[in-house]
Amino acid sequence: MSDTRPPSGPLPRHVAIIMDGNGRWAEERGLPRLEGHRQGAKSVRDIVTYAREIGIRYLTLFAFSSENWGRPADEVAGLMDLLHEYLVEERPTMIKNGIEFSTIGVVEKLPKTVQRMIDGCKKATTGLDGMRLTLALSYGGREEITRALKKIARGVDRGEIDPAEIDESTVKAHLDTHDMPDPDLLIRTSGERRISNFMMWQLAYAELVFTEVAWPDFAREDFNRALMAYQKRERRFGLTTSQLQGGPVYNDAAFVPHEGAKSA
Repeated sequence: MSDTRPPSGPLPRHVAIIMDGNGRWAEERGLPRLEGHRQGAKSVRDIVTYAREIGIRYLTLFAFSSENWGRPADEVAGLMDLLHEYLVEERPTMIKNGIEFSTIGVVEKLPKTVQRMIDGCKKATTGLDGMRLTLALSYGGREEITRALKKIARGVDRGEIDPAEIDESTVKAHLDTHDMPDPDLLIRTSGERRISNFMMWQLAYAELVFTEVAWPDFAREDFNRALMAYQKRERRFGLTTSQLQGGPVYNDAAFVPHEGAKSA
């Protein structure tokens, strides 16, 4: 086990990771794709443990997308077996380390045995406050937003929601992630540079870090490099550096159109 220390300085509260490259890692070594996923599960164990040790409060891992159902049946079945195995083996560790377990996505599509294990892990870790580990399972960002809009529409039909009052907070309250902060940092492994339908609403202001390292090889040192990259970013949220340092902000009451502007 590495004795790597985290970089000094503020850490992101919520880190999200797209764990990419398991299959390609295996194919490059002449191994079955499932062996890459098995090796990737070892990386999950180490990174989850390390994130908890250094004080990350929320860690969300993209484990199985809604599109992944289209993969070969034997690979999907193997992934479900690995997920079940992971939950069985890691449940005691989660409890010991104060890690609360949760999921986002349509877990009802998963095999019943996996659903039962998920429910058991959630119940056994409810209220633990060391860190929240969230697995995105049968998850797609567009589908999540669509589900949220349907919930809001039903609320409008029942008279529980005033359409005129719908705002960003209304949408957020109906997302799978309604009870957690948005990610501060997204890490994607294996060289791809896109978010691939992952947390599309929540990543609006996240810092994005892409690494060439495939997920099975992703280690604490790589995690630290991503954290250092995050610490070098200036998070302005649409403002200027001057405003972040206490400078003036726009006041529409004091706005005067320039001379060339047309009257309404």
